[in-house]
Amino acid sequence: MEDERVLVTGGAGFIGSNIADRLARDNEVLVVDDRSLGTPENLDKAVEFHERSVLEEGLPTDVDVVFHLAALSSYSMHESAPQRGARVNVEGFVNVVEQARQDGCETVVYASTSSIYGDRTSPTPERASVQANSAYEASKLARERYAEYFRNHHGLSLAGLRPFSVYQGYGGGEAHKGEYANVIAQFAEDIANGEAPVLYGDGRQTRDFVHVSDVVDAAVRAAEDELDGMYNVGTGERRSFNTVIESINETLGTDVDPEYVENPIPESVYVHDTCADFSKLREATGWEPEIGFEEGIRRVCSAYQ
Repeated sequence: MEDERVLVTGGAGFIGSNIADRLARDNEVLVVDDRSLGTPENLDKAVEFHERSVLEEGLPTDVDVVFHLAALSSYSMHESAPQRGARVNVEGFVNVVEQARQDGCETVVYASTSSIYGDRTSPTPERASVQANSAYEASKLARERYAEYFRNHHGLSLAGLRPFSVYQGYGGGEAHKGEYANVIAQFAEDIANGEAPVLYGDGRQTRDFVHVSDVVDAAVRAAEDELDGMYNVGTGERRSFNTVIESINETLGTDVDPEYVENPIPESVYVHDTCADFSKLREATGWEPEIGFEEGIRRVCSAYQ
């Protein structure tokens, strides 16, 4: 993308700030963020920052493209404030897209979630069945349905991304997230400081870990090609939490054992295994992940070396 006017909601957060900073090289980038989960310290000086809520009127939506990342982005956030979660994740989405539509913007890329697939040990395509076992998942599914409405009724191009387990590390844009950061970031921080990382259960649960730079590439390509519908963003590979610990120890030259604790999240909600089939996005745009697991771990650990 070049010479476009772009809005990134939730743009001071983890994924949002990475998108904003990448696009600020060649575009006019505006960020809306209420600072509840993000910090403008993540942003390049070229980005125009607006401390606003996505629930407000009069947002700066007179743009060419909207990247909608603003959300309460975890199970625990929603359980502690379910009404606020619904307002921000659902009403906020509708509010932003409707204002953008009225301002003439026809291209929106937004974040859904891969957790709606539940437990999957094989690469999961977008056509697989989905379900809402938590308020967080319900809110993201509601976004997908409202996107369908905006597409069918108003002719907008809306690409919903279902990212898998996105990480970067505390040396990147995740530091401000603390306990809400990806487990790779949290585990690396603990091990680098000689503290035992805490693993739920036996540590054999697996995730499809995808580096944030690959997610940014996917989002930008979705906007450039004005994609419609849902697209997985992952690597097609999964690794256990135990493997993550081993890899971090090996990279840092440490030998810190994890602490295993009982999982506080109900079994009916907790997703044990995830794995993406990203062939739909690859066929539509040519996108493929470029940062493998080992290289990603090296990048995360480089902040401590």
